[in-house]
Amino acid sequence: MTETSRSVHGGCMCGNVRFEAKGNPIWIGICHCASCRRATGGALVAACGYSREAVSIAGEALRHFVSSPGVRRGFCAGCGTSLSYENQRWPSDIHLMLGAFDEPDRLVPEFHIFAADRLPWLRLADTLPRYRTTPSAGERISGDAALS
Repeated sequence: MTETSRSVHGGCMCGNVRFEAKGNPIWIGICHCASCRRATGGALVAACGYSREAVSIAGEALRHFVSSPGVRRGFCAGCGTSLSYENQRWPSDIHLMLGAFDEPDRLVPEFHIFAADRLPWLRLADTLPRYRTTPSAGERISGDAALS
């Protein structure tokens, strides 16, 4: 687990939305699901989970859209930067995109989720655990098939 021991800050590309996350994240991971790829335009998404109580938003309010049942994603209305993910399955959490942090290098991923949905041309040489969907679902993918 990444130990921040202090607040971490971030925001959108145009600077209209800023956020602060206090303390340590609950988790930090890399998501390969099609929904996250589509929402951000990336081949994968690195994100972290915080308690909603630990996160404050300043400047412009986040705009939201419902990307699937029970899921809403937050973004800046000015520049479109993808900033957050909220799921009714985890009502006390908010997930923040690592690329939006001022110092994303301080937040080191611990696992891959939805690894079975990884784009076949994407090759990663790290040794982080890989889960077919989420860690709470429990099914890990192991061996060379998870890395190729």
